[in-house]
Amino acid sequence: MVDTAEQHPATWWEERYASGGITWSGNPNDLLVGEVEGLVPGLALDLGCGTGGDALWLAARGWQVTAVDLAQAALTQAAEHAASAGVAGLITWEQHDFDVSFPAGEFDLVSACYLQSPFAFQRLETLRKAADAVAPGGTLVVVSHESFPSGGDPHPEQYMPTAPQLLSDLALPDGAWETVRAEGLDRSKTKPDGTVVNYRDNVLHLRRR
Repeated sequence: MVDTAEQHPATWWEERYASGGITWSGNPNDLLVGEVEGLVPGLALDLGCGTGGDALWLAARGWQVTAVDLAQAALTQAAEHAASAGVAGLITWEQHDFDVSFPAGEFDLVSACYLQSPFAFQRLETLRKAADAVAPGGTLVVVSHESFPSGGDPHPEQYMPTAPQLLSDLALPDGAWETVRAEGLDRSKTKPDGTVVNYRDNVLHLRRR
């Protein structure tokens, strides 16, 4: 993990976005798309929105989105992309440190795609709050890295459960949720230098009864 004694997490993320260390792809997360593209649009909460790829995709399909990130630099870039795409009126941008605050309200869809960090934070508690924010009949989608890419630097202290483990750890009320999907997927991607990296992600898709 990053040495938090040397730099505050918010400062580190701000600098990464402001310096171009995290660039805008313009694409939503494909695993999120696969889970929600058939849902009727309503109110959506996008946790850890970054530069806004998921939020813009949802807004373009009629969702009213509250998009949240720790870094104001990310939110500023995302808002610029939304304005260019003509969906600015459908997205509200909020800055939150999830160890301190969480967005208010209930939502028909709550998504948390790769809400993982090299800094320690209360991820499980944040995901419990995410579940609490789902309205009756609504949907929770959590997309996570389950393992580090091949050749990467592992951080064994980081919370990286399987989808069934996460479901168990959330300790949701019995009978209150339907599990639509709780599955791991082996994935790979080719880096610009031609190197292929392998890794494993997972999807937890729940519907509140």
